[in-house]
Amino acid sequence: MSAVLDALWRRRVKRGLIASGLQTAELMSKLGVMAGARGLGAIFTLHHVRPYQQQEADPNRHLEITPEFLETAICQLAADGYEFLPLEEVPNRLSQSAPRPFACFTLDDGYKNNRDHALPVFERHAVPFTIFATKGFAQRTHTIWWETVAKLLNSIDRMEFDFGQGPEQLDLRGELNKVEAFDRFARFVEQGNEAERVAALDNAVQGLGMEPLDITAALTMGERELVELAQHPLVSLGAHTVSHPALRRLSHSDALQEMEQSIEWLSGITGKRPQTFAYPYGNAISVSQREEQIAMELGISVAVTTQPGTLCVSTQNRMAALPRISLNGYYQKPHYVAALASGIPFSLMRS
Repeated sequence: MSAVLDALWRRRVKRGLIASGLQTAELMSKLGVMAGARGLGAIFTLHHVRPYQQQEADPNRHLEITPEFLETAICQLAADGYEFLPLEEVPNRLSQSAPRPFACFTLDDGYKNNRDHALPVFERHAVPFTIFATKGFAQRTHTIWWETVAKLLNSIDRMEFDFGQGPEQLDLRGELNKVEAFDRFARFVEQGNEAERVAALDNAVQGLGMEPLDITAALTMGERELVELAQHPLVSLGAHTVSHPALRRLSHSDALQEMEQSIEWLSGITGKRPQTFAYPYGNAISVSQREEQIAMELGISVAVTTQPGTLCVSTQNRMAALPRISLNGYYQKPHYVAALASGIPFSLMRS
């Protein structure tokens, strides 16, 4: 138990340090320090946008913001002089010497709340946005392991699972044990064959009377819903693979198949070939120059990671690996948005 308490304490200390750092960055920005870090603009990453509902354990809290905070973020950026652009226009904008910085909004995975709660906010402010849709989620053929685990942990108090050393009993009573269990499941998925380990997790969940594909269907838009939403003048759809794997860990042929099939799928259901692509997970261990090359060969004009940063003139040379800034559920205050958009936190990280 002491190890679990220690892990939870470290999480909270880390979040406190990040919040303090963002406050410092905002102050530096107001004082005109490191003004060049802002660059020409920023691309923001979102996942869930919905009213917050308290749970005993919420391991995916960082992937969720409220509609009210989305509105706050838009208003903060507008007050700071940002112009809102569709993601497809980024290459052209980076080649210009525009007087105003720009901001783009992107939402990964195709959650229903993007339509139900985010769209009305974007409509009120006439802000364009891109939804990156995953073929397997929309067709109900693939599960979302992090959503499956979160729901499972908040539904039961005990389970048996084999992480590779034989079956073991997991005590899931209380927030501490649930958070530790989520981390173990995440490491299990990330440190082996992802498809096989997600299948093993799904089988275990089914054995407990839950259907992981039902969770996918409850949370994400199906093909028909995506096609209807794509007709909206503020909405564009981008590709996000078939099964949401860490592409770097796949063979070249498998990575190509994941990317190409998702692009062709969106082309088929919408009649419009997507120009944008988001790498699943998007971090350095999930994306390499190989995937960037594949994206370019497939005709993608803008591909985005989740590696943090703002956009500058030199970014024109990396259109297949643009950075994005996460709007994180733990930091839902307007001055955090201003601090992130300033680019100062990321410059300090690299120094």
